[in-house]
Amino acid sequence: MKKIFPLSKVHTLLESGPVIMVSTRSGGRINVMPMSWHTMLDFDPPLIGCVISGDSRTAAMLKASRECVICIPTREIADKALACGEVSGADTDKFARFGLTPVKASAVKAPIVDECYAAIECRLADASMSGKYDLFVLKAVKAWVDSSKKFPKTLHHRGGGAFLVAGKTVKLSAVR
Repeated sequence: MKKIFPLSKVHTLLESGPVIMVSTRSGGRINVMPMSWHTMLDFDPPLIGCVISGDSRTAAMLKASRECVICIPTREIADKALACGEVSGADTDKFARFGLTPVKASAVKAPIVDECYAAIECRLADASMSGKYDLFVLKAVKAWVDSSKKFPKTLHHRGGGAFLVAGKTVKLSAVR
C-alpha cells in the first residue's frame, strides 16, 4: 500500500543521473564543484540543463566565461568530489586541496578533472533561466571517456547524505 510522501523529498524519487563535477575558469582562476541536478534537454546538438545556485562561485564563473567542463567521477574519487562542495572556491584552490589534477581541455578554457572517467566540454547556450530557476543550458562541444572503464561505478545522489553507486548492468527488452 502506498502512503503520502513529503513533497520536500520528491527529488529523492527522481534523481538518477550521476553526480558530476563542473569545472570553470575565469579571471585566471579555476574552480570545480559537485552537483547532481542535471538532465539531457536535446541530443543533436547535445544540450544539458544544469541547476547551479546563483550564489555559487561556479555560477558567476560560468556566466563570465560562458563555458565549463562536466566531469563524471566514479566511486574511487567520490570523497574528493563531494569534498569540493564543502568549501568555497573563492578562497580555496580545490584542485590542490583535494589532490585533483586539472588537465587542459581542447575546446574550452575550463580544465578537465583528470581523475574523472569522462568529461564533456561545454559552452553556455542559454542562461536566461538562471536568475529565476538557477538553470543553465549547456551545449556539449567535445566529449572524452576512459575506455578502460567498461562499467564505471558512478555516484547517484538520493538526497541528504545518501548515494547509490551504479552496480550491475542488465539488458532488458520490452514485453510485446
